[in-house]
Amino acid sequence: MPELPEVETTRRGIIPHLLGRCVQSVVIRNPNLRWKVPAALARELPGQTLHAVERRAKYLLLRADSGTVIVHLGMSGSLRIVACASPAEQYDHVEFVLAGGKCLRLRDPRRFGAVLWTRADPAHHALLRNIGPEPLASEFSGTYLHARTRRRTAAIRDLLLNTHIVAGIGNIYANEALFQAQIRPGRRAGRLSRAECDRLVQAIRSTLTKAIQAGGTTLRDFQNADGQPGYFQQALAVYGRTGKPCQCCATPIRALRLGQRRTFFCPHCQS
Repeated sequence: MPELPEVETTRRGIIPHLLGRCVQSVVIRNPNLRWKVPAALARELPGQTLHAVERRAKYLLLRADSGTVIVHLGMSGSLRIVACASPAEQYDHVEFVLAGGKCLRLRDPRRFGAVLWTRADPAHHALLRNIGPEPLASEFSGTYLHARTRRRTAAIRDLLLNTHIVAGIGNIYANEALFQAQIRPGRRAGRLSRAECDRLVQAIRSTLTKAIQAGGTTLRDFQNADGQPGYFQQALAVYGRTGKPCQCCATPIRALRLGQRRTFFCPHCQS
């Protein structure tokens, strides 16, 4: 699933092609995504100019004159800038035809993504209004995390995946940040000290920043707006490295299942 770095990479890739462009038409080839693509999108967006491309957690917000397109890439979705003359492929479900001869296409083989339209402030949309602070924002601090972990019995890895606590970190990056902070993913969140929360917040910011600079992580089929993969997987320290030596101490990396997802850690470096 595209996580925060992959969505941010996509945002940065499409911005130069969208800002100030007029949407000439919207082609909905298959409306049956995670939520049905509203017919109002194709009626109301054409003729409007796109003024901003923002990200909130793992959602992209395409702000137009009198509304906002909310896009989620789901499990396998991607947004690509292509020439309008290029033929649509099997999984190209939604297309935004832009002035100048280019199109923004959503490709989503599993159809878990979403393309929605709202005329109201998207911050109040049901999908966005209860999301926690952005992990790269000043609101997400050691003080904040320490306060939110008090009396929590959930594993700290699981708490980091709770979007009500913090927006869109994702399992890969939670694993990597916990390794960098030397904290075991299965530890009860409520047992972390203030110093450990400070260390973890810094590790999260460092991990996400490096991942964005590398264009995200491609483990299966993520590609950016130009069809290129991300390269952060080459820097993964623990995720997916079961049995391989820790890069710091050579102890074999272990895996365990927390909830419905596997997590990876070094039994020597993390406590």
